[in-house]
Amino acid sequence: MVEAGVQGFASHHEFEAHLRVCIDNSVASLNMFDPDFSVFPLGALDVDAALRVFLGRGGHLKLAMHRSGHIERNYPRFLALLRDYSHRIECRVTGRNLHHLTDSFCIGDGVHIVRRFHSDHMRGEAAFHTPPATEISAERFRGIWAESLPGLHATTTGL
Repeated sequence: MVEAGVQGFASHHEFEAHLRVCIDNSVASLNMFDPDFSVFPLGALDVDAALRVFLGRGGHLKLAMHRSGHIERNYPRFLALLRDYSHRIECRVTGRNLHHLTDSFCIGDGVHIVRRFHSDHMRGEAAFHTPPATEISAERFRGIWAESLPGLHATTTGL
């Protein structure tokens, strides 16, 4: 169990470490937004294992992004995870009207968050067991999700 509170970070290493803690401490939901997920370690063996544990316990994963090409080209483990747990993973792609959004975050169970202030930089903050810290990004995620279309399917036909 991780201590409650907010911590700043400024490096890729710190971002990945906080993201792993967020995944490990989440039980029911993980909601993630990033323009292309290129800095998220979705292809890493340990992240794949952690997501499999999370999904195997009944968790639900939602990813919203502007472009899915990076995941399709570089994260075969994540694509296998999507095939294996397609009933627990949803991926959506935003329309051009939302491409101006440049923040990046992962919200776990509505109480944990790892957030980069801008997707071009590693500076951000992580908060664990702190529901108020997730509220703005959670509202933002709901809006992004509502305005996005299904994308990144388990198979090329989307089945």
